[in-house]
Amino acid sequence: MRELSTRETITVGLMLFALFFGAGNMIFPPALGQAAGTDVWIAMLGFIITGVGLPLLGVIAVGLGGGNLQTLAGRVHPVFAVVFTFVVYLAIGPFLAIPRTGTVTFEMGVMPFLPESAKGSWVPLFITTIAYFALTYWLSLNPSKLVDRIGKILTPALLIIIGVMFVGTMFNPIGEMGQPTGAYEKSPFIKGFLEGYLTLDALAAMVFGIVVTASVQAVGVTDRKKITTSTIKAAVIAAIGLGLVYLALGYMGATSISLGASENGGQILTTVVQHLFGSFGSMLLGLAVTLACLTTSIGLVTACGRFFSERIPSISYRTMAAILCVFSAAVANVGLTQLIAFSVPVLMAIYPIGIVLMFVSFFHKWFKGYSAVYVGAIVVTAAISLVDGAALIGLPVRGITDVYEHLPLYKEGIGWLLPAIAGALLGFLWGSLRPKRKGEQEIYQEKPSNT
Repeated sequence: MRELSTRETITVGLMLFALFFGAGNMIFPPALGQAAGTDVWIAMLGFIITGVGLPLLGVIAVGLGGGNLQTLAGRVHPVFAVVFTFVVYLAIGPFLAIPRTGTVTFEMGVMPFLPESAKGSWVPLFITTIAYFALTYWLSLNPSKLVDRIGKILTPALLIIIGVMFVGTMFNPIGEMGQPTGAYEKSPFIKGFLEGYLTLDALAAMVFGIVVTASVQAVGVTDRKKITTSTIKAAVIAAIGLGLVYLALGYMGATSISLGASENGGQILTTVVQHLFGSFGSMLLGLAVTLACLTTSIGLVTACGRFFSERIPSISYRTMAAILCVFSAAVANVGLTQLIAFSVPVLMAIYPIGIVLMFVSFFHKWFKGYSAVYVGAIVVTAAISLVDGAALIGLPVRGITDVYEHLPLYKEGIGWLLPAIAGALLGFLWGSLRPKRKGEQEIYQEKPSNT
C-alpha cells in the first residue's frame, strides 16, 4: 500500500510551511520582539501557541474530519457548513488574504526601489499587481505540481534568505534587548498570544488542509488512513519550521532597538537588513517578502479555485483561478491600509468560530459525536464574536458589549473562550439526556474515520 517516503513527507511539509508563511508572518515577530524587549521569549511563547499551534491543529482537524472544511463544519448543521465555509473561503481568498499578498509585495518588495517622484502614483501598484497575479495564475494552473514548485524550489529559497539574515544578526549583534513597552509590560504572554491569534493561519489551516490532502493523493497515496497520517506528519514539519523562523525573527526584532524604534515589523526588518548588509539587504528583504507572498497566494488561489469550481461545475478550475487572480488584483489596488482596516472586524467575527470548531472536533469521539455539542459551543461563540466584529465597524451594539465586558477575559480579547466551553458542556448534557433519533448511533458507529 503506497505511502509517502520520508523525503516526500518533508517536501510536502515544506510546501505547507510556505503556504502559511506569508509576508504578515514575516512582519509580526520582529514587531513583537522589539516591543517585548527582554520579555521576548515569554511573549513569543504565546505567539507560537496561536501562530503555530492553532494552524497545526487546524490541518489535523480537517484531516481527521473528512479532508475539507465543509465536512467538518457539517457536524454543526448543513446550513452552517455552507455559509461558514463560503465566508472563510471568501475572507481567506479573494476579499482579503490573496489581495493582501499583492499589496505587501508592492509595499516591501517594490516601493523601496522606486524614485520619489513615482511613489505617490497609482501606476506602480497597478503594474506590480498585474504582473504579480499573472505569475500567481501561471504557477497555479497545474495544482498537481504545487509540491514541486513550492516545496522543492520556492520554500528552500525563502528559508535560505531568512537564514542569511539571522546568521548576520548572530555574527554581527545589533545591540542589547530593550525594555518591554505597552501591553508587553504587564502581560507579555497574553499580548503575544493575541498577536499570533491575528495571523489568519488558523483559518488558513482549514483551507490548506484540502491542498495538502490533494498533494498527498497526487503522488499515489489513496488509503484514507495513510492520507491522514501523511497530512499530520507534514503539518508537524511545517509547524517546526514556523516556530524556528518566528524565534529567529523575534530575536532580530528584540535586539534592534538600538537602531531606533519603528512603527511596524516591516520597518524593523528593513532597518536591520540595511544595517547588516547595506543596499544588498534591501534587495534581500524584498526578495524574501516576494517569495513569502507568492507561495501563499499560489496556495490560496489553488485552494479557493478547487473549492469554487467544485461548487460551480460550469466553471472550470483554470477559469476560476483566472477569475480569482483578476478580482484579487483589482481589490489589491485599494491599498494595504484599506485592506487591513476592512480585514480586522471580519477576522474578529469569524476567527473565534473557526478556533472553537477546530478544538471541539478533537473531542468528537469522546462526546459520541453529538451535534448538540457543536451547536452549543458555536452559537455562544458566534453571539460574542459577531458582536465584536460589528462593534469594530461602528454598528450600534454598545449595549450588548457593555454586558459582555463582565465576561472573564473579554477585555483581553478572548471573552468567547469560557462561554464556548460552557456551551459545549450544555450541548453534551442535552445530547446525553434526550432520546436518540432512529439510526443516530448507528451512523456514528459507521464513520469512525471522521473522529
